Amino acid sequence: MFLFWLFSGRYFVKVAWAWTFWLLLPFIAVTTYQFAKSKFFYGPTKSVLMVLQRLSALLVGTAIWYVCTRLFMYIENLTGVCSISGKLSEPHQLYATKQECHQNNGIWNGFDISGHCFLLSYCALMIVEEVAVLEGLSIHQNSKLRVVVNGLFFSLCFLTMIWVFMILCTALYFHDFSQKLLGLLIGLSAWYGTYRFWYLKPLSPGLPLPNTPLSSKKYSYSR
Repeated sequence: MFLFWLFSGRYFVKVAWAWTFWLLLPFIAVTTYQFAKSKFFYGPTKSVLMVLQRLSALLVGTAIWYVCTRLFMYIENLTGVCSISGKLSEPHQLYATKQECHQNNGIWNGFDISGHCFLLSYCALMIVEEVAVLEGLSIHQNSKLRVVVNGLFFSLCFLTMIWVFMILCTALYFHDFSQKLLGLLIGLSAWYGTYRFWYLKPLSPGLPLPNTPLSSKKYSYSR
């Protein structure tokens, strides 16, 4: 379990958004295009435009990831103090950032909002929202497209399991309770603000087809 945590932390969590982005990119593109053609009977041009609109959700997610992580770093620098063993008399303003403190072998004590809780919760919820499109998608049983979609689906499910596991590890071993709670609440707010509010509006990336909230989908994935 410990070795798995180390491996996951090094190769997955530190680039969590990259893993989520590059697996959702082909999944959203393929399922949206197939849905637009088979269910809505759109032509190739309109189907491609629909794909591009839905893929813009990944750009929104990238913006949320970037802004929030930068904000967390700013808050930690703003609230932090550098402690250096044997150099307690040195003025704190000489080390204005966490990076400067670490370069001088110091320990930075600031309010470190849990970026793991924020990002992993947001990524997991985003994946759950996007894979729900399979409830309304019909693909021929023996087609190569079905193999591709199923492969992406199982990969996303496995990734979500890793994200949930790493959230539990973070909850047990890292950060103060308030830092973890705030990170989690920001992740939940980012999901709710997009998939439960903004994406319901016309000028937005829109929800996964057939543009129905996850809680009210009535379609079934053809088996």
